[in-house]
Amino acid sequence: MTMLAVFRSRAQAIDCVAYLKGAGIPVQTVSTPQEAGVGCGLSARFDESFLTRVRFFMGKRSYSSFSGFMRRTGGGGFVYC
Repeated sequence: MTMLAVFRSRAQAIDCVAYLKGAGIPVQTVSTPQEAGVGCGLSARFDESFLTRVRFFMGKRSYSSFSGFMRRTGGGGFVYC
């Protein structure tokens, strides 16, 4: 299942993606979906199987613009989890 780490800051989203890639996590920068309600931000997209590792590595950094995690629904949209 696809997950997103949603950010209000584009710069912090890009930094997070680079950091997670450096940690060996397959992650991509994507546009934040409208359902997030944070404007036209960027998010880090990754597979749910990496959620524990993503949380661990993100906990080592202070991302003040981090809004939360979203999960893809069966209908193709995203919801906060």
